[in-house]
Amino acid sequence: MVVGEHKPDFDAVVIGAGVTGIYQTHLLEQNGMSVCGIEAGADVGGTWFWNRYPGCRLDTESYAYGYFALKGIIPEWDWNERFASQPEMLRYANSAADAMDVRKLYRFNTKVAAAHYQEAGNVWEVTLGNGETLTCRYLLSCTGPLSATRMPDIKGITTFKGEAFHSSRWPVDENGLPREIDFSGKRVGIIGTGATGVQIIPIVAEKAGQLQVFQRSPNWCTPLGNTPISKDEMEVIRKRYPNILEYVKITDTAFPYHRDQRKAIDVPAEEREAFFENLYNQPGYGIWLSGFRDLLVNKESNKFLADFVADKIRSRVKDPRLAEKLIPKDHPFGGKRVPMETNYYEAYNKDNVHLIDIHEAPIVEITESGIRTADAFYELDVIIFATGFDAVTGSLDRIDIRGKGGARLKEVWADGPTTFLGLQARGFPNFYTLVGPHNGSAFCNVGVCGGLQAEWVTQMLVYMAAKGLSFAEASQAAEDEWTESVYRDFARTLLAEANAWWVKTTTKPDGAIVRRTLVHVGGGPEYRKRCEQVAYMDYAGFEMA
Repeated sequence: MVVGEHKPDFDAVVIGAGVTGIYQTHLLEQNGMSVCGIEAGADVGGTWFWNRYPGCRLDTESYAYGYFALKGIIPEWDWNERFASQPEMLRYANSAADAMDVRKLYRFNTKVAAAHYQEAGNVWEVTLGNGETLTCRYLLSCTGPLSATRMPDIKGITTFKGEAFHSSRWPVDENGLPREIDFSGKRVGIIGTGATGVQIIPIVAEKAGQLQVFQRSPNWCTPLGNTPISKDEMEVIRKRYPNILEYVKITDTAFPYHRDQRKAIDVPAEEREAFFENLYNQPGYGIWLSGFRDLLVNKESNKFLADFVADKIRSRVKDPRLAEKLIPKDHPFGGKRVPMETNYYEAYNKDNVHLIDIHEAPIVEITESGIRTADAFYELDVIIFATGFDAVTGSLDRIDIRGKGGARLKEVWADGPTTFLGLQARGFPNFYTLVGPHNGSAFCNVGVCGGLQAEWVTQMLVYMAAKGLSFAEASQAAEDEWTESVYRDFARTLLAEANAWWVKTTTKPDGAIVRRTLVHVGGGPEYRKRCEQVAYMDYAGFEMA
């Protein structure tokens, strides 16, 4: 113990009961630590608990996302589809929680309001939403990169008399289950055409009397290619679990794809087009993650693929003028997350579906009966806000987190995160941010990367216990070096040209605009190699006591 430290209520508090949080909680208990999990929801599942909108599903191959099955925690699990739906994913998370027996360690329906580091006792004092406080030695955030709901700032947003809700807060019945909304004949408005909107729109379009899609900016969308998984296929997949896990661990994003090592600019046009065609017809993210290796660093190479996908959009949307509105002009292909879609573009061929470009005619206000734009009024019965999240750091910003000297994390990170390995911020000892800013998990297949990160953090805490250590804080030099490298690597890519959820933009008092990445783009293998080097060198970069 460090001089003067107090014995806390728990060795560790884990915030969040998503797939990373429940695994982290399980690992800590397995290694003899007293641990308390805190979860705002009524049960486990994280993103799969909250996002219950129609059409919600994985855009990762189920068997590659399923870390608990790959690790042998629930090896008997049978996947029904190549890309599992939200109900199946929630059942999966529940089965994993049962196998690990973690619910007994959690306080559900509970929010963390504040977490203050007490230097005198080397403990974190955690204040819950009901005013109760508890203390812990180690505070671990597993809140996920996309959990803090973001609502748009629109005049009159609370005045609408019909049904209105964010996509991640779908209405539920008295049993807490998603309430089925009959859109038949109804006038529906959806704001947002990101990954969530792209999943919802085709389903609502099937029954709605009129569907008005309010598009802030179009995205490059490509076919998901979902199919059922037969029992025979599942048996083959199960036998390959060890190989699957080892394979995804060596790919940049832990998806089952490897980049083609050729540069697009070096490949003849006819061969290049055939390659794009093959990728476009494959299921999943292959067209983004299996493409030419210079896709995200060379504008000319990127334009080859962007032009190809633009032509695909034109071929699928009957109205040429509408097709052009659905083709992005403000960011390169892959500069933002590429939404995986099923019949998304075909939805716009329906007579009851209308696209409103709110760059041309901004939304002025929401009234009791609908949405008014600069040039029209749309009467509506239902409004769905598919407006995304305050990504990566948003969930932490909503907790009053204070470190040494009372420093507020939100203020320290006002212009962008500063971290070491994306796991700790200087001035906030014993506070770990899993699947957080600047680590190898937020820009990754979270199912796998979050699990690997939980294992690494657990190993560090076990090491500290064995050495009689109870204090760890990132050194200033290590934080500076890591943060600079993250920003430098990101700036070298075309990702820096897009206003994606993984970019934080702030405007300074003098009008200067500061853009900082929230994610590490150096690739999973390189990230984990660096983490292992740190561990091998007795956690060099952390000041311990």
